[in-house]
Amino acid sequence: MKILLVEDDQFHLSYLREAVRQAVPEADEILHAVNGIEGEEKARRHDVPAVVMDLQMKERNGIDAARTIWAERPKTRILFWSNYSDEAYLRGIARIVPAESSYGYVLKTATQERLHLALRAVLVEAQIVVDREIHSVQQRQTRTHDTLTDSEYAVLIDMSLGLSDKWIAKRQGMSLRTVQNRLLSLYDKLGVDSLEGAPDDLPINKRTRAFTRALNLRAINAESLESAERDLRKWLQRQQRP
Repeated sequence: MKILLVEDDQFHLSYLREAVRQAVPEADEILHAVNGIEGEEKARRHDVPAVVMDLQMKERNGIDAARTIWAERPKTRILFWSNYSDEAYLRGIARIVPAESSYGYVLKTATQERLHLALRAVLVEAQIVVDREIHSVQQRQTRTHDTLTDSEYAVLIDMSLGLSDKWIAKRQGMSLRTVQNRLLSLYDKLGVDSLEGAPDDLPINKRTRAFTRALNLRAINAESLESAERDLRKWLQRQQRP
């Protein structure tokens, strides 16, 4: 069994390689890539069935690399591991995972036992596993804001990319009124109007404030916006075709 480790930190790589050897003795070949670009290439060249993917890397983040790998081989099993439990990461993964694939998400701070269980569950048994530590962190985060629906999140992303209401409606296949309603719901859930210590007559740019609040609450992050920017460019190119 081939397993590909996509990790740019040497310390984490050494720890992960030893964990794979212990948890998955069936692995007779353990490959390594230092970033998402190399990970895509090695997964393709070696026809790798199982991958452990870091999320934050300088050259191609883990979500973009996984998107490419799944587009080419949708049955590939991928375990994501990261220092971060951002809602944006889980939403990003949920948007791209094929129906026929299994995946997992485990924090790098997880115990060795939890990591071993996740490795076997995802890479060998083809299960879907999200570390309970991630769920507990998310629960603490959602106490400060209501969970965004998928359509609200899509509007938030397009708004953060600078699209007008009209273009958000066109891209998302919504009416202009629906987009405006989603924005009002976003403002409410993200607490846009609550700015402690501010006078009542202080003018607030609600779109900018919503973007800032979403960043602070980790509903979006740099990686999710980078991926969204690439998706937007592809969409715009399709709109220009005759």
